[in-house]
Amino acid sequence: IISTMDITPERLKRVDFSDRYQHVPARFATVKGRGIELTDTFMKGKKIGVQRATSMDSYISDNFPDADIKRYGTSEESYLDLKAGRVDYVLADYASLMDGLIKKEDGAKYELVGPGLTDPRWFGIGAGVALRKADTDLKAMFNKAIKEIRANGKYKAVNDKYFDFDAYGND
Repeated sequence: IISTMDITPERLKRVDFSDRYQHVPARFATVKGRGIELTDTFMKGKKIGVQRATSMDSYISDNFPDADIKRYGTSEESYLDLKAGRVDYVLADYASLMDGLIKKEDGAKYELVGPGLTDPRWFGIGAGVALRKADTDLKAMFNKAIKEIRANGKYKAVNDKYFDFDAYGND
């Protein structure tokens, strides 16, 4: 599975992963000027949109149980509800928020707020290719390919073509 699946301890119980190929922080987005505080008091009753069964969903559920969590099949659905005023905030990965909300025609109305979230308890150590535990040869092939494109500059060339940040994350 290659679908920006974070490598987390919970997921490692069920599947194996290649080495990470990216580590993009999660961010909150909202209407410009709204601001955010990552406290229980501030988040109580706030309507927060997340894609269901993601690291962002787990983070919100664990840290802000008194928030009004709205779960969606896709992040794009949460962006539509932010635009319609049905949620106060959305939480998604930085790249998705930039491409799916901020860089859109009406994106100037929205901003990213709060810090980039990368705590491994919820967001793992980055995204990797999910594999069956028995697929050790395939895992080795992916790991080799990831190392090669990082070493020969191809990763950076593709990264710089599409992103204004280092999608691999900190080494």
